[in-house]
Amino acid sequence: MTSIPTFTLNNAVDMPALGFGVYQTPPEETRAAVETALETGYRHIDTAAVYGNERGVGEAIRRSGLPRDDVFIETKVWITDYGYDTTLHAFEKAVGKLGVDTIDLLILHQALPGEFDRTIAAYKALERLYTDGKVRAIGVSNFMPNHLDQLLAETEVVPAVNQIEVHPYFRQSDVLDIDGQLGILNQAWSPIGGITFYRDGSHGSTLQDPVIGEIATAQGKSPAQVMLRWHLQQGRQVIPKSVTPSRIAENFDVFDFELTDEQLAAIDALDTGTRGGPEPEDITRDKYGIEIPEA
Repeated sequence: MTSIPTFTLNNAVDMPALGFGVYQTPPEETRAAVETALETGYRHIDTAAVYGNERGVGEAIRRSGLPRDDVFIETKVWITDYGYDTTLHAFEKAVGKLGVDTIDLLILHQALPGEFDRTIAAYKALERLYTDGKVRAIGVSNFMPNHLDQLLAETEVVPAVNQIEVHPYFRQSDVLDIDGQLGILNQAWSPIGGITFYRDGSHGSTLQDPVIGEIATAQGKSPAQVMLRWHLQQGRQVIPKSVTPSRIAENFDVFDFELTDEQLAAIDALDTGTRGGPEPEDITRDKYGIEIPEA
């Protein structure tokens, strides 16, 4: 079985360079998809409270027979559970659903720009969980440079990761650069541009992009594999998702080739600057106030 390279986080914890995502995977399909991923060789599973499928992730890990220490579990606190005590309880809900005692990486799912005091309180709860040894690393998701500035001004622990939308059509170079300067690992969600909320769809699909297709042909790989390799060679952790066994295997098969500097630059040049997901500044509890059920 392929040995997965790792990235070392800023607190010396090692994290697999390639993970398996379950965003938009229905709860009833999650267990089978994660079981397939673990059988394929994935050792990092990325879920979130708001996905509603943490329980299926935990069931799949238990059924795999793998030692708990062999699987890196990441989940996220949703904005309706922000606040110090509420976030501490969000951890209890997460471990209850996952069926574990500790979480390898626990992150805040979004910033709350209009209520940043709640964001700060939530992150301070993560710091407490980290200090108490209940989580091995903490981080954030969809945080822009101004959010990071505000966070670092009022907290002690620099986030280990920032999970953000990154793919060839939306590279977010400014965020990548700031994270790199701060020692925060960039983690790409929608790494091949498949999970998007594009407003006009005028750019088409990265999977049909002629530049990526030409590189894929030259490398004897698929467009998806080329895009995942682009991330990895530029130092980003990736969490592709699929429920199709053949695609789960295809996305894992990205460690036996190298893109050239010219190929990397050609993919960089595809950036449109158009975000596919929600604008981070538009996140509010009124608009996205999904309540997270108890374990």
